[in-house]
Amino acid sequence: MLPPILQNLRIPVVGSPMFIVSNPDLVIAQCKAGIVGSFPALNAREKDGEPIQLEAWLTRITEELDRHNQANPDRPAAPFAVNQIVHRSNARLDRDIEICHRHKVPIWITSLGARTEVNAAAHDCGGITLHDIINNSFARKAVEKGADGIIAVAAGAGGHAGPQSPFALVQEIREWFDGPLLLSGAIATGRAVLAAQAMGADLAYIGSPFIATTEANAQPDYKQMIVDSGAMDIVTSSLFTGVSGNYLAPSIRNAGLDPEALAHADPSTMNFNDLSAKPKAWSTIWGCGQGIGAVHEIVPAAQLIDRLAGEYDAARRAIVGL
Repeated sequence: MLPPILQNLRIPVVGSPMFIVSNPDLVIAQCKAGIVGSFPALNAREKDGEPIQLEAWLTRITEELDRHNQANPDRPAAPFAVNQIVHRSNARLDRDIEICHRHKVPIWITSLGARTEVNAAAHDCGGITLHDIINNSFARKAVEKGADGIIAVAAGAGGHAGPQSPFALVQEIREWFDGPLLLSGAIATGRAVLAAQAMGADLAYIGSPFIATTEANAQPDYKQMIVDSGAMDIVTSSLFTGVSGNYLAPSIRNAGLDPEALAHADPSTMNFNDLSAKPKAWSTIWGCGQGIGAVHEIVPAAQLIDRLAGEYDAARRAIVGL
């Protein structure tokens, strides 16, 4: 059974936290439109001596959603989430945990390592934790260390995608886990959201389509490349971060590389101390999942969510009518 905080969404969708791309504008728009919005804590950056950006972002998001709820009691905003990169190289982790705890962040998403102390901090301030994994073994470890829910990152997802079919991954997790289960991987339509539920997931975890929204912090060329590309334009490589991920082939070609002949990288090269998930040399190589064939224009996030909701409702009616 889903925890109460995830039960009253407009559609069963969590907007995934995307490096650089996810910002307060996008999170607020997603939440107001009825889905969980999220951002990586590491996206909130400041120079030495400047006020802490994570504090400012959390204050703004909380206050704007509170104002929305007061003005719209019949359609309150969905909750928001903050993604913590729980990797040993993330020197900001302890500071960011303290800030999120103090601001009582309702949903914590953890990545690249399961840590009991992070789950404990979330629970202590009344929040829940969702941990992203790429296989059943990691899912078990996450739950053993106190995660409330699992995000199954299957083949075709943007960012650090897993190698397994969503059918295989979800069915293995559901053999032993009856808690909150989210599915990530090429979900870009309302029909796909319903398919994720039919497969055994509770919610869909959607990222790449939101890159092509007006609120997203992405370069115009990046957004247009999402619109112009499809599944065949996505390549998988470990070169850029040290961990296997999915990227837009045209952006790789624009960087002077051959997407069909990329070298492999050692996972030990991943480093978050510089607040970057990839070296600056690769800043114009853009991550993306395989579902973008359904994205045909750059629109406000609310319009994209309207489309997803309409497709989801139509698909439910069609299945019931069979």
